[in-house]
Amino acid sequence: MANEVIPYLEMCQREGASLQRGMNFNLGKGYSVILMSVRPNAPYRDQFGEDGASVIYEGHDVPRGLAPDPKLVDQPDSTSAGRRTQNGMFWDAALSYRKGEQAPHIVKIYEKIHQGIWSYNGLFHLVDAWREQSGERSVFKFKLGASDSSHNGRRSYDWDMSEHRRLIPTPVKIEVWNRDRGMCVICGATTELHFDHVLPYSKGGTSLIAHNVQLLCARHNLSKGAKLF
Repeated sequence: MANEVIPYLEMCQREGASLQRGMNFNLGKGYSVILMSVRPNAPYRDQFGEDGASVIYEGHDVPRGLAPDPKLVDQPDSTSAGRRTQNGMFWDAALSYRKGEQAPHIVKIYEKIHQGIWSYNGLFHLVDAWREQSGERSVFKFKLGASDSSHNGRRSYDWDMSEHRRLIPTPVKIEVWNRDRGMCVICGATTELHFDHVLPYSKGGTSLIAHNVQLLCARHNLSKGAKLF
């Protein structure tokens, strides 16, 4: 469920992978996993689209040890041995979709909001890729659009723009996390948390201000539904 709060180790257990890198193409489950961050100290320039329904994700640098300063080297699409890097694999999938050769690749996106704490942003479709200059070097950019499906073995490629706008901006998530001290505001639980709209989105509630967002545990989030406390 989008806006779910999940600790790093639990996220790795769920995906069956160590997730030590931000780009994880095709984990063998029919989808890929991306870890993103828009915090000021983030190593890459990831961003949410102004439409509230897309993510622009920056590719990753050459590994440390292969260049004195990876930030001065073009991001690679292949290794010196000719194998495709994560950049290259995501690039190939995006171009195959753009050419009409295959359906858009499904990607799960998790966003870092605190040390060891992530927020699940939902399922996205990889729909485009390009290279652009960043200073003196070339970097990859990948565009991902919101999917309306949950991953249950069935794929849907229609976009649900209004549903994705329920996603809460990063500054609001961080403010709410700090304000509620990482606990359910009703029972004080610190596990199975979700960012919840006080006034439900379906009733006109906004995602853009912390006043309308709170932390709820899974039990209280599900019991609330679309009702107001």
